[in-house]
Amino acid sequence: MADGMAVLLGSDILADRALLRGRTIGLVCNPASIDSQFRHVIDRLEAEGVRVGAIFGPQHGFRSDLQENMIESPHGEDASRGVRVYSLYSETRMPTAEMLAGLDALVIDLQDVGTRIYTYIYTMANCMMAAAKVGLPVIVCDRPNPIGGHLVEGPMLYEGFTSFVGQYPIPMRHGMTIGELAKMFNERFGIGAKLEVVAMQGWSRTTWWDQTGLSWVLPSPNIPTFESAIVYPGTVLFEGTNVSEARGTTKPFELCGAPWVSSPERFAADLNARQLPGVVFRPHAFEPVFHKHAGVLCGGCQIHITDREAFRAVETGVALIDAFRAESPEQFAWREPPYEYEYTIPPIDILFGSAQLREGLALGQVTADLAQAWLADTDTFCRVREPFLLY
Repeated sequence: MADGMAVLLGSDILADRALLRGRTIGLVCNPASIDSQFRHVIDRLEAEGVRVGAIFGPQHGFRSDLQENMIESPHGEDASRGVRVYSLYSETRMPTAEMLAGLDALVIDLQDVGTRIYTYIYTMANCMMAAAKVGLPVIVCDRPNPIGGHLVEGPMLYEGFTSFVGQYPIPMRHGMTIGELAKMFNERFGIGAKLEVVAMQGWSRTTWWDQTGLSWVLPSPNIPTFESAIVYPGTVLFEGTNVSEARGTTKPFELCGAPWVSSPERFAADLNARQLPGVVFRPHAFEPVFHKHAGVLCGGCQIHITDREAFRAVETGVALIDAFRAESPEQFAWREPPYEYEYTIPPIDILFGSAQLREGLALGQVTADLAQAWLADTDTFCRVREPFLLY
């Protein structure tokens, strides 16, 4: 646990209020839904006399034990607690009326990572929609944005590119907490649920995860560290390419590589010559044990952040894609559909939120051109989000 402030989570405050004592709730959660004492939200609320009647798991499952896939997680039961578990990354991504029957409220306690494409925020939105249809109250327990709430970066999601990794027009790095997003989704985008957001205490917009006094628990299998969350808004773009984002290694999203990079030293030197702020690229080679290029030597680099306030994750991700593409235009490729339940749109367009990256690089645009193009959108978004900020 880091030294410094002690952040009280929304779940801490909800449990202390005993607001739901004697009631039956549905709980949307996973292993990262813990407090500073490592108590899971299920156990914390049950200790306060709340009955958990149903558990809803996001992508990767209630136990966060499943890798990237589609329709991956079956419904089941939590054997230790005897509670029915419903997967919201299965044949349904939204609770049905039958799943919600008999509940007095739906409580959501999920750890977001601050990036538009992270599906937990859309699981939350879908739960709010389902609850609104049946008049069920929704309580969102707020949690820190681990990469802070003051930096906003990256392209907006444009009309025509919506998916389960982008349902609303927000930038790649949105700088909001999951509770703030719940308010925005509910009010600006018209979900209209009976929503209560239980705010944190002790968190500010400039607070990074390692300043919260909380311990990091993997919110999903390939975000193993706080450092991986910092680079994720940029290196997640590799999911739309045939470059390895290092799934199948111990440093997913912090490493990247491809079989056609024969000299990691030259590759890293070329990247460092671009003088991107707050980052150094160290040459590295690795063999993923699963996922892209499993068992094949990939040359590339590790991303070392030297100044996280100056570091721009999305701009860095775009520069890396440009570098891998320049290394071998013949071997570099954009990933083909399907991706996240979408079967026609190129995955890179789904991730980026438009075709601007793919088409821009084809036209010879450089990273600075692409980054400049999203500045007006992020400025507008910062004004749009203002009424929904809690901190």
